[in-house]
Amino acid sequence: MSDFEHAIRDAGAVIEARTGRNLVAALLIGSALGAVFVFSLIIDKQFFMPFIAGFIGFGSWELATISRTDSRHVPRVPILLAALAMVPATFYFGAFGQLVSLAAGIGFVIVWHSIQRGLSKAVVTDRDMLMSAFALAYVPFLASFALIMTSLDGGEWWTLGTMIIIASIDTGAYATGLLFGRHAMAPKISPKKTWEGFAGSVVFAVTAGFIIATQMIHIDWWWGILFGLILVGTATVGDLIESLIKRDIGTKDTSRLLPGHGGFLDRLDSVLPSMFVASVFAALFS
Repeated sequence: MSDFEHAIRDAGAVIEARTGRNLVAALLIGSALGAVFVFSLIIDKQFFMPFIAGFIGFGSWELATISRTDSRHVPRVPILLAALAMVPATFYFGAFGQLVSLAAGIGFVIVWHSIQRGLSKAVVTDRDMLMSAFALAYVPFLASFALIMTSLDGGEWWTLGTMIIIASIDTGAYATGLLFGRHAMAPKISPKKTWEGFAGSVVFAVTAGFIIATQMIHIDWWWGILFGLILVGTATVGDLIESLIKRDIGTKDTSRLLPGHGGFLDRLDSVLPSMFVASVFAALFS
């Protein structure tokens, strides 16, 4: 092995030790998912449904799985079915379909709990039902705002622009946190998140917001900057919320399905609350 290869390997080891991620695997998986995402929006908006359904399905399954303990019963099958049903309901019927399918899904899970309690005499508590309802409200409901936004006239560009800004936020936080991170933002919740990384995410978000506003969704540049700043807030809060959930449950990643990233839910953390805000902006300007 050459000195150059040794240097690359050592650098990769340092980065992985600092961030807890395999950078090469993360870049490869991220690039592949990004390509499929762009294809699903540009070719035909209806292709976006199976793409996001995959994330919603795996994300909901992962949250239900890590929430299960010896004393907590969170059924994965009904949560998965209810989550997937929300995708076409929201895409074709908008907010009405979204809310109706959410209510129906929660009702379905409650009935499932009741049947399970009757057949197996399992101890199903109110906390179990609340956790099941939270799983539906947190993953498929918030993610489905991307479907509402995409279904708008020109909404695919809003969805693509939003994801570019969120990717810029993550990149800015990662790069500046890796290079300059010294002061932990929330050490008890997410020890690797730093204020220096947050500052970098703000710079990247403002830059991306300006470019997306003027070159893609065609709104005033200052609206783009405001959009980017708001997404920094929602993305950071979403990241901290998922870190809090995982810390409470006692796990590092929601799964190992995506090498270098963890699970599907780990990729949705900053996206979920951001999609609601983005859909409001899209509705105002569409």
